[in-house]
Amino acid sequence: MENEVSRRTFLQWIIASLSAAIGLVLGGTGTGYFLSPAFKKEDEGWIDVGSVREVSRGAPVKLEFTQRKKDGWMTVETRSSAWFLTSNGRDFVAFDPRCTHLGCPYRWDADKKQFLCPCHTATFAVDGRVVSGPPPRPLDRFPVKVVRERLQIIPQALESGKA
Repeated sequence: MENEVSRRTFLQWIIASLSAAIGLVLGGTGTGYFLSPAFKKEDEGWIDVGSVREVSRGAPVKLEFTQRKKDGWMTVETRSSAWFLTSNGRDFVAFDPRCTHLGCPYRWDADKKQFLCPCHTATFAVDGRVVSGPPPRPLDRFPVKVVRERLQIIPQALESGKA
């Protein structure tokens, strides 16, 4: 009877086994809960800005949109805008609304047919090229695509000025 297990040893094994099972269940679900945002599929970041009909040919139009950023369980909304331009109604260009000099907002002057930044007298052509002033490069652009007659951009993916 050397191999007999005492009652005390048997109960210790049962308690240890139950404790391990409870720890695995609670630990696994708790860890999964806290790590789940890290494993969610990341959206590409395309944001619907508006209808293609809002952009007339040859003249830039400023469209405002709401950008939502998800951080874990919180969603933060910010209002922003972009300048859109098309020459044929099919191909669109979206400019970042900030001057490439110091990030000041600029406006479209329909009479001069130029973008004007009042802070340091920067002037940009309709295609974003620097006409005059201190900006080091053309206006930055957002990637643009059209989906079912709706304009979409990725605000996080600024493309350095192309002209």
